[in-house]
Amino acid sequence: MKRLLIIIPLVIFLLVVIFLAVGLHRDPSEVPSPLVGKPAPAFNLPRLDDPETLFSSSQMQGQVWLFNVWASWCAPCREEHPLLLKLAASQLVPIVGMNYKDQREKALIWLEQGGGDPYVVTVSDADGRVGIDYGVYGLPETYVIDKKGDIRYKQIGPFTEQIIAEKILPLLMELKAE
Repeated sequence: MKRLLIIIPLVIFLLVVIFLAVGLHRDPSEVPSPLVGKPAPAFNLPRLDDPETLFSSSQMQGQVWLFNVWASWCAPCREEHPLLLKLAASQLVPIVGMNYKDQREKALIWLEQGGGDPYVVTVSDADGRVGIDYGVYGLPETYVIDKKGDIRYKQIGPFTEQIIAEKILPLLMELKAE
């Protein structure tokens, strides 16, 4: 009986260590999203450049597009920005930006000082409600949305050249051909 009392806590401790080790070696940008394969949540938000004008996600219906969630206070967003500018310059896909839980003035300055605006339109989600609908929990986050309005891919964290070349571009070509 005494042996059993020693072995049980030891086994539990070893299981906890194993789960922790496995969790620490996973890539947080590869967290599966329950939204992939489902319709993208609809939104109707004020434009960042003109708060009196609303933009609706339904305006992108029938197009393959990227939805990029960013903020001026987000350091990884600054890292990703040159790649978004390059992707936008290719005119391969329209990119809609959503400025998340940010101050409008700071966001506009950030776009101006960041080398340009890669977005066909940027909306403002000041209170974060649309972000909640999309399951945003770390910035930047980018969604590939198909012609029917379904989310086909979610990137958590900044794009890299490798992610664009190996995942985004092939998926965009496939979706555009559908």
